Amino acid sequence: MTASANSYIAIVDDDGAIRTALGRALRMENYDVELFPDGTSALKAIQLRAPDAIVLDLQLPDIDGLEVCRRIRRAGDATPILMLTARDAVNDRVEGLDVGADDYLVKPFDLAELLARLRALLRRHSVSEGEDAVLRFDDLTLNPQTREVFRSERKIDLTKIEFDLLELLMHHPRQVLTRDQILDLVWGYTFDSGTNSLAVYVGYLRRKLEEGGESRLIQTVRGVGYALRSS
Repeated sequence: MTASANSYIAIVDDDGAIRTALGRALRMENYDVELFPDGTSALKAIQLRAPDAIVLDLQLPDIDGLEVCRRIRRAGDATPILMLTARDAVNDRVEGLDVGADDYLVKPFDLAELLARLRALLRRHSVSEGEDAVLRFDDLTLNPQTREVFRSERKIDLTKIEFDLLELLMHHPRQVLTRDQILDLVWGYTFDSGTNSLAVYVGYLRRKLEEGGESRLIQTVRGVGYALRSS
């Protein structure tokens, strides 16, 4: 699948006006679109026909968007999810990303921005489907297919964002990646402009990787970004 016309997009939103507007806009871009007013109908339909991406509202009348996202990920489905919400607090945004959403857009949003983020999700997902070889660096092993990470024999449980961040660094060993590069490649845009969200996630990841007393592998390059390097 490529980020191109005729990709199938599922839109899940209880606001009929937003559903209709998004459906019309995406069809004008030649996407194949299906609209759902609640989480229950969306989950049933997704089991019958897998979408290429999902636009998912956080506030739904039956199952909220966070729970819909959790159920999709628990089923082993890696379909890109763009979450919509009227909330703009950082905690709400982080919670959505941690349960498996790939991107986050606050209402009211600009349609052009939504389309750009959707294209980015489709493009990144298309590329990642071909990058399934087991990655190794030092005593660290990452399997993109099973989404398992080991430090020597110790298994490390990571959230989706933590895993994606580590996978990116392992695809570019010893290379310095700038903050903007990481935000673009992991989140699709600089979502935390003006905050320290990236540094927070790096901190989470370091603690898990070094929990057994192991050496630091994610190095800070001051004023630039981060690199995966042995101490």
